[in-house]
Amino acid sequence: MTVEAGTNESPNEEYKAPASALDVTPTLDGGVLKEIIKEGESEETPLSGCKVHVHYTGKLTDGTVFDSSRDKPQPFTFQLGKGKVIKAWELGIATMKKGEVAVLHCKHEYAYGITGSPPKIPPKATLIFEVELIEWDVENLSGKKDNGILRRPITNGTGIDSPKELAEVEIHLVGEYEGRVFDDRDVIFCLGEGADNDIPPGVEKALESFVRGETSKLELKPKYGFGDIGHEKFGIPPGASLVYTVTLKKYDQPKDSWMMSSHEKIDEAKNLKEKGTKYFKAEKFDLALKMYKKVLEFIESDAGFEEELLADRSTVLLATNLNIAMCHLKLKHFTEAKKSCDVALDLDANNLKALFRRGQALLQMCEPSLARKDFEKVVALEPTNKAAAAQISVCTQRQRELHSKEKIMYANMFEKFAQKDREWRYGWLEGENPKVEIAPENPEILKEKERQREEKRSFIENTARLLKEKKQREEEEEKLKKQNEEPMTKENLLVDKETGDTTNIDESNVDSNVEIVKN
Repeated sequence: MTVEAGTNESPNEEYKAPASALDVTPTLDGGVLKEIIKEGESEETPLSGCKVHVHYTGKLTDGTVFDSSRDKPQPFTFQLGKGKVIKAWELGIATMKKGEVAVLHCKHEYAYGITGSPPKIPPKATLIFEVELIEWDVENLSGKKDNGILRRPITNGTGIDSPKELAEVEIHLVGEYEGRVFDDRDVIFCLGEGADNDIPPGVEKALESFVRGETSKLELKPKYGFGDIGHEKFGIPPGASLVYTVTLKKYDQPKDSWMMSSHEKIDEAKNLKEKGTKYFKAEKFDLALKMYKKVLEFIESDAGFEEELLADRSTVLLATNLNIAMCHLKLKHFTEAKKSCDVALDLDANNLKALFRRGQALLQMCEPSLARKDFEKVVALEPTNKAAAAQISVCTQRQRELHSKEKIMYANMFEKFAQKDREWRYGWLEGENPKVEIAPENPEILKEKERQREEKRSFIENTARLLKEKKQREEEEEKLKKQNEEPMTKENLLVDKETGDTTNIDESNVDSNVEIVKN
């Protein structure tokens, strides 16, 4: 808060606040006493970080007014808890309710100190502020401009730190939908795994801004609640906005990776990988993917790892990237699945899982020729792999289908070009094409038209030639392949769904249940 210059020179050291005033200092040292003049409208008070709007009048103990917002066009606005105003205001206004009017009696230790703010505020001045808390802006915690997670503080907590991802938190929450309470319980869980405890993402996101002991009301838009799916157990329909009242009782902060030894990083990575596998088994693929990605944060870089741990790190890193690829396949994120397989193949160029899963991703990305190469390599490395052999057959069929579609597309294209050429060749020369405006007597125009016709003819001829050559090459390759391949029987084209991927999700024997793409 800015204080204008004035003329008072000395404070009244004998000043006594009314007996009804309450001490709002943390140590109850009498440095800030609050006298309520008008009660507020609710039980909510502003939290640190809220932008508050107030009117105030500041006086010395002799009644001299040194500053006021009442004679200004707008109320005074500042962000609470950021050191923008004197300590007395930070403490006093944090206890006020909307619409409340209070007088703050502030000793110099909580105001302008031993120097004051000359010339209006003398050294060691006790100050008196009449403050009206008009309102405060509801804080949006979504990180976007969608007001998707609005926090209305009810009770201030203690400290300034907040829990971060993977912190174990203990909370009490009450969930409401259209005035009906559907959830009321105590929960202990790790931030990032709330979905496993029926906690919506908006509550998890908000908790990253809570302090210990804080209670706040959260207003969640559908995206941050249960989304387009809803929640059957709670009776929440798709697209529902929710209200949660949440208290953060306590939390245990996880250790940062930069504070860990190499052994600790490996242990934490394995722990997270096991969690991911547990969620994968439960078909909670989003949660599994989140856990596997956290593994990479601990071991993706080999900086600082002792020599004896590098092999263990590589094993976990390879398995994790393979599992990430599988999660992406289950979630139909085929481009991301391919990228994870690429990383795995950089670690082990002949890894059967990575080749097979990349082939699956490429097939879904309409790249059957590239997918076929991966499946063929699997068969070359493991001739008994029936699943890969079956996928080669699928790729061949897809290639034929794509070739047929290309032929139709090019045929239509050529027909359009030919029609245009006929219009130019005959319609214009015979004067029957009303769309063509030309000046026959102008040799420059005639020359330009001829050049355009020649370009189109050349394009059609070159494209037709390239298409013919491509078809010939494909026929020759197919002929050679049939000569080299052993005949496939109906039996060895059948796929065992239990072992279709040739391997499990990872070395923990979790069944991948890969579904082979059908023709």
